[in-house]
Amino acid sequence: MTRGDFEREFKRLYLPLGMYALRIVDAADVAEDLVQNAFMKAWQNVEAGQDFDSFKGYMYRVVRNECISFLRQRREVVGLDEVPELSDETVDTSQRDARVWKAIDELPERCREVFLLSKHDGLSNEEIAEELGISKKTVKNQMTKAFSRLREALSDGHKPFFLPFL
Repeated sequence: MTRGDFEREFKRLYLPLGMYALRIVDAADVAEDLVQNAFMKAWQNVEAGQDFDSFKGYMYRVVRNECISFLRQRREVVGLDEVPELSDETVDTSQRDARVWKAIDELPERCREVFLLSKHDGLSNEEIAEELGISKKTVKNQMTKAFSRLREALSDGHKPFFLPFL
């Protein structure tokens, strides 16, 4: 694996691995640190000449092990049955979550703010309007714009989507 290959894999896998780690450790900053540690270990192995049958599979295993080690260091009782197994469904879920958050991050700033206050924080349109000092109609317009852009960004041509984890 060349440096360029590794950089491409890093860009492709970083966010999905972060979403996977977040599901295990339930803390975004910790999940990010664990994924970064996993990539550092992987790079050391690449430099040492290790060959990977599936780099993606290898990275998911390393991140899973990093998460388990972190939880054990915090002296939390961790049974392996509590940590998601590495299955196609787990990988697909983390990749879907990454696509959703990337699409949300690409919304215009005000639109993203309104959307997250509604869907992530659970505020009503009235509460959002009051908090941001805008009209309820503006909140509705921003939500319509957000859903339209997210639908466009996340659709695979014709498949509908929903945001199950917000």
